Amino acid sequence: MNHVQHSLSSETTEKARLELNENPDSLHQDIQQVRDMIVTRPDIGFLRTDDEFIVRFLRARKFDHTETFRLLAQYFQFRQQNLDMFQSFKVDDPGIKRALMDGFPGVLESPDQHGRKILILFASNWDQSRNSFIDILRAILLSLEVLIENPELQINGFTLIIDWSNFSFKQASKLTPNILKLAIEGLQDSFPARFGGIHFVNQPWYIHAMYTIIKPFLKDKTRKRIFLHGNNLNSLHQLIQPECLPSEFGGTLPPYDMGIWARTLLGPDYNDETEYTLTYDALHVRESCGGGGGGGDKDMMKRSQSTVETGSLRQMDRDTSTPLLALD
Repeated sequence: MNHVQHSLSSETTEKARLELNENPDSLHQDIQQVRDMIVTRPDIGFLRTDDEFIVRFLRARKFDHTETFRLLAQYFQFRQQNLDMFQSFKVDDPGIKRALMDGFPGVLESPDQHGRKILILFASNWDQSRNSFIDILRAILLSLEVLIENPELQINGFTLIIDWSNFSFKQASKLTPNILKLAIEGLQDSFPARFGGIHFVNQPWYIHAMYTIIKPFLKDKTRKRIFLHGNNLNSLHQLIQPECLPSEFGGTLPPYDMGIWARTLLGPDYNDETEYTLTYDALHVRESCGGGGGGGDKDMMKRSQSTVETGSLRQMDRDTSTPLLALD
């Protein structure tokens, strides 16, 4: 079997064939055709072009070579255009570390019934005096970089649940069009992850209003995968089985431990009382994530950080731009 596919279960291999048009016999040719397009974009620094890296983009775009290359180019272009976000793109960066410790994001250990990894966000936990929205976005992107190393997740994808319980109007007023557009660009347009569903629960009216405003920035496919459940957990359970969910979402699992993903990233020696200054061993993260792909490469995190050389970014007025919902 192809070395890029060697870690996949037979079930996932068949799923990749049926849903993503993945063919082991032509995989190297598919990868090379995408790689050959790089010369058409000399304005972009493609700092990683190995087989394992390119194949995740192919899977994200169902082996459409043109769309795959577009996503690959946007991945690196987004990093070039937002250099300040990626200058210290590692788990022990103070801003990322604070966001992770506060549960941004949460990552459930068990997948849903489709094999998708479940990410959760409790919006009201956003302490705006402690975490900037940008650092929360960076923590989410870094978490996805780690998770996407798992070939099974490249194929099965992810599910995101956002609980808006007790998310105040004042907190919502800080969600400016600029930073929401940045998040959409980073997650929808520039990252090779397959999101099977984005679920809003317990959302107040002003989150409905916010969603209406950002709709134009969303692709049709993304809009079709956003579900606004309100207080109706039954509709959530129709899409994600209760056996896959913690009790906060009416599931049968115990309440979610908000520190579990931070401890996974920071390692077994992580201690809330002390500063963690060493980068983690990627192997234990791979084991904790349930991934076996990549041949146990302990250089996973270093490779995931292949972005662009640090430098100065043209500053965007992210903090002072007009809010979506103005307070009187």
